[in-house]
Amino acid sequence: MFSDVSLGDIALLLLALSVAVLVFRLGSLIGKAGRILDETQATLKVTTDNVQPTLVKLTDTVSLTNDQLARVDGITTNVGAMATNANALTSLFAATVGQPLVKVAAFTYAVRSVLADPPPARPGATEPGSGS
Repeated sequence: MFSDVSLGDIALLLLALSVAVLVFRLGSLIGKAGRILDETQATLKVTTDNVQPTLVKLTDTVSLTNDQLARVDGITTNVGAMATNANALTSLFAATVGQPLVKVAAFTYAVRSVLADPPPARPGATEPGSGS
């Protein structure tokens, strides 16, 4: 039965078996890659389903934050206007009441010092009206 088999026939048989094993290994490798891709697709779907509501909530939060920042900007503008008005009012008060008030205070100080007792004489100083 095997008497007609030559060395070339055996080499071709070994080559055919090697190709069959190679095809089987490549098929199992491609099958594993397909399962990995299926699991990746499922994981990606779950992640997308979980992330999408979070992104919607984040968008709402950013929108509300922008509204609050607009309100704070309005408040800041109003406070700046109030500070400007307070500065103008202080300047007006200083110009209208402050200068006359300083003059009145200086006048009353001068009157008090004139009406007060004369200051004591310094040692070695001559009295006014003395002949020396």
